[in-house]
Amino acid sequence: MDLILFAVPFFFGLIALELVADRARGRSHYRLNDSLTSLATGSISQLVAVAQKLVPFAAYVLVYEQFAMFDLGDSAVIWVIAFVLYDFCYYWVHRFGHEVNILWAAHVVHHSSEEYNLTTALRQTGSGFLTFVFYLPLAVLGIDPVILVTVGALNLIYQFWVHTQHIGKLGWYEKIFVTPSNHRAHHAQNTVYIDRNYGGVFIIWDRLFGSYQEELDDDPVVYGIRGAVQTWNPLWVNWQVYNQLCWDAIHTKNWWHKLTLWFRRTGWRPPDVSEAYPVVKNDDLSLFKKFETQISMPLKAHCLIQYIATALISLSFATGAPDMELLEQVGLVGFVLVSSYSIGVMMENRYYSAMLETIRLSALLIAVAWLPMSQTLAVFLGLSALIGMPLLFIGRQKVLGEEALDQSR
Repeated sequence: MDLILFAVPFFFGLIALELVADRARGRSHYRLNDSLTSLATGSISQLVAVAQKLVPFAAYVLVYEQFAMFDLGDSAVIWVIAFVLYDFCYYWVHRFGHEVNILWAAHVVHHSSEEYNLTTALRQTGSGFLTFVFYLPLAVLGIDPVILVTVGALNLIYQFWVHTQHIGKLGWYEKIFVTPSNHRAHHAQNTVYIDRNYGGVFIIWDRLFGSYQEELDDDPVVYGIRGAVQTWNPLWVNWQVYNQLCWDAIHTKNWWHKLTLWFRRTGWRPPDVSEAYPVVKNDDLSLFKKFETQISMPLKAHCLIQYIATALISLSFATGAPDMELLEQVGLVGFVLVSSYSIGVMMENRYYSAMLETIRLSALLIAVAWLPMSQTLAVFLGLSALIGMPLLFIGRQKVLGEEALDQSR
């Protein structure tokens, strides 16, 4: 059983509860565009994870079978030890993810939101291909692969609840475990908080290795990253830092820098490139403004409905991929990626977004009519397309009407 997939309904239930609490307490920790971007990146991450798990897991099994020093078995004590050791390895995965360019390019996705709520927990990378090597020492030690996968899932599930602003400090618990308070500090772009609090479950690693920072009352957290992504497109959210690294490698004339910039300290750029192509970052947080775009209410409703439909397709792939033909797998993945991109550019009011959405919805109706799928899924996807068409038309007409009014003034 994939514990992450099993937990998904509970994740969405808790998101709904937090959203109710957010409104009841007069907070504004949720924005539709930001939340949908977080959820879309999570869907993409799950798509990639289906294939990505195969190679890391196979590598772990190979090392375990060939090089395990001990036969530890699967007693309750070993499970507890494995859980603690996994989090120790996770601490170093996470820390290097902040300190090495190529690893930050993957991990930055999780920090790209300028909000902090439970949807932020699901804003995960679709390109974390290198991190499995940090767990191979557990294979050498003799931790069974099934135990590793299970404690890894439990570690990730634990981290979900700490992505909230509705829970304050928790006294003694703060000294041992990761909490909403000390993880809020981790997601900050304030100088005092940057590169702090890497633990997944246990904050004791940060206290031991000098990376702990308490959330300060006199230095309120500003969420996000200094080089903001400025987009609702989940594909660009995943590609942004890779794009800069690629262009830096192309532009620099120093061959040693071309080869090594990927593995240098996060933010390092070749001097000749940094001078010729400076990257502007907002270091004065008093001037910080969240990225925002405005669309009409019909278009917001459209984007929400289409995301739900896309998430269902993603979930059907994640649960049924082993039984699907390759062409069907490719088609579903392609459709989720196109849908995620299309919803993102719709929320950005791109000039081509309405045309792209019309084509996508038409393709969805054709797929529902001709491709084999469960009756429930077919009905829901068909309804999402049929409802989406008029919402898209009404929403775009409203936008065009407002633009015409602006031009006449």
